[in-house]
Amino acid sequence: MPKVTLGTTVVHYDRTGEGPALLLLHGTAASREQWGPLTARATAFTVLAPDFPGSGLTTDDGGAITVEALAAQAEAVLDHAGAERAHVVGHSLGAVVAAHLAGTRPERVRTAVLHAAWPATDTRQDAEFRLWLDLLETGSFARLLPLMAFGPRYWDQATTESNEQLVKTLDTVIQPGADRQIETDRTVDLRPVLGKITAPVLVLGSTHDRLITADQQRELVAAIPDARAAEIDAGHGAPAELPDEFARIVLEYVTSGASPRGRGLRDPEPPKEFVSAAS
Repeated sequence: MPKVTLGTTVVHYDRTGEGPALLLLHGTAASREQWGPLTARATAFTVLAPDFPGSGLTTDDGGAITVEALAAQAEAVLDHAGAERAHVVGHSLGAVVAAHLAGTRPERVRTAVLHAAWPATDTRQDAEFRLWLDLLETGSFARLLPLMAFGPRYWDQATTESNEQLVKTLDTVIQPGADRQIETDRTVDLRPVLGKITAPVLVLGSTHDRLITADQQRELVAAIPDARAAEIDAGHGAPAELPDEFARIVLEYVTSGASPRGRGLRDPEPPKEFVSAAS
């Protein structure tokens, strides 16, 4: 696996395929493995999927993580991979990092898909992030994740037994640096950089997102000069809840820049593999 050193951080990343660079940035408590379903479908791209500090194989000094530092690490991956520009896709915290990269280094970003990003952490979100930290300390964070991350399509098909099994699975994939990444979530403020984004951007929201509000999504669209909005009928954790539909929307956009088709889904299969999709 390739790796690049930036300061005290050694960033490990997956590199697969050949074609235009597609940089994938994961969410809080997850790792690059979150992107397995999308990577499998992105056969026309060189996919670059790093681990943030505290996740996967990436190592650092164990200190506080900033959005600025994560964006610098993402750019270092592009440099190491020899990619002058990339399509950038992020989920939640990863989408925040993608937006920061696009606003501060616009020449590096061809297009961006921001799923479940938010412009600035407000008091309500900070209260939720504080709850996440408390639940991590008690070992109960995994029990919150299906409630927070998945929408009615999951719950309509779930049973008590299947959900309990999912909680056990999620408990094994929550990354060791989840607490540090949650602290990063608490500090988010993209407002100074959003107007500097020059790339075409898809602000992708989830219909049943409990963490990110529709007003926050509208604020992103209004602040980014070349932004359009789309919605997927899922919860906050759409990449895990509806991986096929999520991949279709993303790949349509980065391939053509056209508006993705529709928002309706029919009879999705119950997810069989989940990666922590907290933020």
